[in-house]
Amino acid sequence: MCHLICHTDQPLSNSDPMDIKANIRAIQARIPPQVTLVAVTKTQSAETLQAALDAGLRVFGENRVQEAKEHWAGKRAAYTDLELHLIGPLQTNKAREAVALFDVIETVDRERLVDALVAEMDRQNRQIACYIQVNTGLEPQKGGVLPDDLDSLYRYCVGKNLTINGLMCIPPADADPKAHFEMLAAAARRLNLKHLSMGMSGDYETAIAMGSTHVRLGSILFGARGGV
Repeated sequence: MCHLICHTDQPLSNSDPMDIKANIRAIQARIPPQVTLVAVTKTQSAETLQAALDAGLRVFGENRVQEAKEHWAGKRAAYTDLELHLIGPLQTNKAREAVALFDVIETVDRERLVDALVAEMDRQNRQIACYIQVNTGLEPQKGGVLPDDLDSLYRYCVGKNLTINGLMCIPPADADPKAHFEMLAAAARRLNLKHLSMGMSGDYETAIAMGSTHVRLGSILFGARGGV
């Protein structure tokens, strides 16, 4: 079964539970089975989360540690196959909570965060998968290591025994995403990394064509989000 990580674009329909199921089926039909669909649930309601679970989704992406705890901490016992990805920036003082809650952290982007994650994984005796986020658009307001510094950060992770499984990027909103996806795919090949988290609701098909293994989809599944 294809799994899901989701961001935002125009939904196929609205956020009624029956429509969410129809949206999920329609998107799954467009995504190859080797691509993981990560459903992004930022600011979504408890009813929407339950509709997604009822539709069979088990892989979810969250932007904030605290909101993820509110969404999922009480559901782990009932849904033991949940896989939670952190897809938003992580402060070092939240590393303890992040390691305890998430299964994948996609936004490793600096040495201090590497140190904090390694210390917490050792303390909690819990090893989780990590991706390095690359700021392919050189945007100062975004997280992510600059492309010229990627190899150095990757070597630092290896030296600290932090397992890096892949790379992640968020192209600039006003840019053609193809060049950014190509850049990330080339970097993954150079570093011999298996996974590429790239592609959101408006560009996921382009990302898949460029080799994405994980697409992050939100409003295309769930409709308009509440809040920011």
